[in-house]
Amino acid sequence: MADTKGVPSLSSDRATQVLSPRLSRLGDPGNDEEKQKLPDDLESGEDVEDDELLAKEERRKRPVPKKSSFISGLIWMVINTLATIGIVFTNKAIFSDPSLKLAQLTFACFHFLVTYLTLFLLSRPRLAFFVPRRVPLLDILPLSLAMSLNVILPNLSLAFSTVTFYQIARILLTPTVAILNYMLYRATLPRLAILALVPACLGVGLVSYYDTLPPQSHSHNNQHFHHKQQQQRQAVQTTSPLGVIFALSGTLASALYTVWIAAYHRRLRLTSMQLLLNQAPVSAGLLLYAIPLVDAWPASWRALSAGRWTLILLSGAFASLINISQFFIVARAGPVSSTVVGHVKTCAIVALGWAVSGRGVKDWGSLGGVAIAVGGIIVYSIIMLKEQEKQAVAQKGR
Repeated sequence: MADTKGVPSLSSDRATQVLSPRLSRLGDPGNDEEKQKLPDDLESGEDVEDDELLAKEERRKRPVPKKSSFISGLIWMVINTLATIGIVFTNKAIFSDPSLKLAQLTFACFHFLVTYLTLFLLSRPRLAFFVPRRVPLLDILPLSLAMSLNVILPNLSLAFSTVTFYQIARILLTPTVAILNYMLYRATLPRLAILALVPACLGVGLVSYYDTLPPQSHSHNNQHFHHKQQQQRQAVQTTSPLGVIFALSGTLASALYTVWIAAYHRRLRLTSMQLLLNQAPVSAGLLLYAIPLVDAWPASWRALSAGRWTLILLSGAFASLINISQFFIVARAGPVSSTVVGHVKTCAIVALGWAVSGRGVKDWGSLGGVAIAVGGIIVYSIIMLKEQEKQAVAQKGR
């Protein structure tokens, strides 16, 4: 969520075990276009990929030399990071237009169609990135509805909040999925990992509080100075209470989708690309029924500027790049590389979001919250990666 990643890095495919190694991937909040593909990134943004299924399919099809694989994987990780960052700020620019802010279902439908067309082309025999498999409509319908909420609610959060808050709030996806996994499958986390999530949640709370406050003003007798200060306050971006509500509801929807899609992976034995190829058109079709009832369209689509149309098309292009790059990342990058990429996307989006928000280093409350939240989730990821290494060594010793 995160380019981002963006990002389209998040699941608990082994939630039935005592400890789910996939929970460590939740260290990448990602962005919501990534969460659509890998529920962010998974941003990412910052995401659900059945690594073993896809990796086995890749190995059967064509072995890749180690050096070539490393260079190719590195290139695709850079592409994924840039696309994740790009899609967040592009979507924010689109939603800043009052006439498009409440056309969320239309925008999500457009992205689902772009996703479907991208995956459809990748599955054609000439490209053969993966083999498509059909799933009965009734089987995929509930997951497609959850997928729609997983994209729409976070996008509404982005429309009514700053980029910094939007990305930091996605960190809450990690503890939320952990709680759901415990409630549904009794999957537990190491004690140190749980302790690391406490400051992460505290940091999100601090950002939520300070980001919703109006910019501070200081008394001054000079009228010109007062006028200049007022203009600066107006330039500072803040998060509305509605943005906080959408962020929290979006986190819950994304967590439910993350846990649910893991069950679909196990039951249907499909790679994420195969599953998403079935989901995307059904989600788009469902939204077509709701768009006339919910969305508020611009008075005239022709009245939109060429720059605005360019941003919309660019957003679709970024979504395609996230889909394509994530395929290669999952096949060729290990969990450590994927986690590092996720944190790079998160930090980059937060830093750039802070830069464009108009806030300064004197806003210590929000800045401190960002540092605590990001630091907590990085420590959590390190602990979970070490736990995975211990489990891998223990399994080899059996």
